Amino acid sequence: MVNINIKNLRRVRRFAVTRQHLKGSMANLLLYIMMTAVGFVFLYPILVMTAESTKDVYDLVNPLVRWFPTKIYIANFTRAWVVLGGFKTLLSSGGYMLLVAICQTISSAVIGYGFAKFDFKLKNALFMLMVCTFIIPDQVTFMPNYLMFKSFGMLKTIMPFLLPALLGQGIKNVIFILIYCQFFKMIPKALDEAAEIDGAGFLRIFAGINLPLAMPATVVVFIFSFVWHWNETYLTDLYFEDAIRTFPLALSKFTEYFQKLFPVEDFANPMLRMNEGVRMAGTLLCILPLVIMYLLVEPKLVESLDRAGITGE
Repeated sequence: MVNINIKNLRRVRRFAVTRQHLKGSMANLLLYIMMTAVGFVFLYPILVMTAESTKDVYDLVNPLVRWFPTKIYIANFTRAWVVLGGFKTLLSSGGYMLLVAICQTISSAVIGYGFAKFDFKLKNALFMLMVCTFIIPDQVTFMPNYLMFKSFGMLKTIMPFLLPALLGQGIKNVIFILIYCQFFKMIPKALDEAAEIDGAGFLRIFAGINLPLAMPATVVVFIFSFVWHWNETYLTDLYFEDAIRTFPLALSKFTEYFQKLFPVEDFANPMLRMNEGVRMAGTLLCILPLVIMYLLVEPKLVESLDRAGITGE
């Protein structure tokens, strides 16, 4: 009788273990399917863009050519590079937006640190007022900001982007301040108190202790800030007025610039006319710097997340 009960218990145990493994396998399978589907949704436009940018005009109109062209047509990229403005536009886009992203990251860190670590009068009211500025549609502030910068003589310069970034009023600045505020709240106050006992001042505690621990937030804020400023076309067109050209701004006026540089009457050959392949090549060149920047920053982001094993009090 005892042997029979032991055998039954073993069978039940094996059944439970097998069932648990099956549940885990099904959950992993569903997770992989969902991740594959989401990845495909994001990658499909890029794959189409890459395929179309390497086709000549004959492959574009050939219904039998879908993913792989009969031959790779590099001329699409050379003409798109000229239309976008080449290295001059690349340096102006990357340099200006890099400067703005750095300034916005620094100002967001300082403001977020102040809300997270200090108690002062009207703190909650100012915090709610800051959050409310995120709710206000951008269209409401476009014209007042434009008139203000025009009266200051700052149009056709980088100052309409740089000045708000330094004052914590840049593009999506509220999100960055909230990210820093929540991250600084997770850092134990004991670290600040120990630094104060050692004689450290405000700047040393902020820059030497809290900011290095907030490196994951810094990387995220910098990437988002750079990407959002890079992709901005309405404000750049409004403030720069063709005095400064960026890649996305040139891409938004791609057909206009192409017709100026390559008039239609100059081309008897249809291969040299405006087509979808040239547009896709220009779009691919426009997002390529962002991909390169992410590949350079991504290892630092992963390393920072691995080291961020801290808990708040």
